[in-house]
Amino acid sequence: MHEHPANRAHEERRARSRRRLWAAFALTGGFLGVEVAGGLWANSLALLSDAGHMLTDVASLGLALFALWAGGRAISARYTFGLKRAEVLAALVNGVGLWAIAGWIFWEAAGRFREPASVDGPLMLSVGVVGLVVNVAAAWVLHEGAGESLNEEGAFLHVLGDAAGSVGVLVASILIMAFGWVVADPIIAVAIGALVAFTGGRLLWKVAQVLLEGTPGHVDLSAVYQDIAGVEGVHGVHDLHIWTITSGYHALSAHVTICDDCLGPAVRSVQEHLRGVLAERHGISHVTIQLERGDGTDCTEEAHLPSGR
Repeated sequence: MHEHPANRAHEERRARSRRRLWAAFALTGGFLGVEVAGGLWANSLALLSDAGHMLTDVASLGLALFALWAGGRAISARYTFGLKRAEVLAALVNGVGLWAIAGWIFWEAAGRFREPASVDGPLMLSVGVVGLVVNVAAAWVLHEGAGESLNEEGAFLHVLGDAAGSVGVLVASILIMAFGWVVADPIIAVAIGALVAFTGGRLLWKVAQVLLEGTPGHVDLSAVYQDIAGVEGVHGVHDLHIWTITSGYHALSAHVTICDDCLGPAVRSVQEHLRGVLAERHGISHVTIQLERGDGTDCTEEAHLPSGR
């Protein structure tokens, strides 16, 4: 088995991510039942919409934790990268779930516009305040990892949407209590639904980029090409590919042409310089470089084989 320096850092990120996700799961899961009961008792669509969004939060956090577990499974002859892409699949389910809940909110809001219903404003206000506190706490827990993990980003976006939804619930409850505007309830519900749909679309776009093996957003492909070509002993670069295995774990493969008469020590020096440049300047440590001599003859090829092979 070929071990890469990226693995240790990746596992450390996974451990931090697991702790944050469990904390957020406890917060949102503990409040979900309260919000559902409050929404039913107050007859508030805005509150139930926020509860529906919080249900997808709990589901997304559960999927994220499952994906972390699956991603930590050992590699095998069948899965040579292990199950690290499970995180991406979990993010895909989260994005689809966000769109589904947005559709339900729009459907229910349309009915409320046709037939306005009475709503218990004070109860809405009380539940909304507690919900806002819970969501802000969960968002604070998750914000650190949102930039380095699709899993945590998906959960963070869910929680942010819930926090905004809680603000909307507060606004609607105040309008209902102050002016008797029960129509504020479905209006806020539609606003929550639009936010849910937007965050779901944003997450699905990022998932698509990973599944289509697009170049990671933080990587400048032309700069990588120039840095490889600038290593002493390199005469050319072709078949350059960079893609994402899972959040924070990127891979590169390339064919690099070196001098016709390079000997063993020179070849090893070129390889070491290439790996150093790619890791230090671009954060890419899982690197497969096929060296070729100027006449097109393969010089060396790095293989990635699972244990037991």
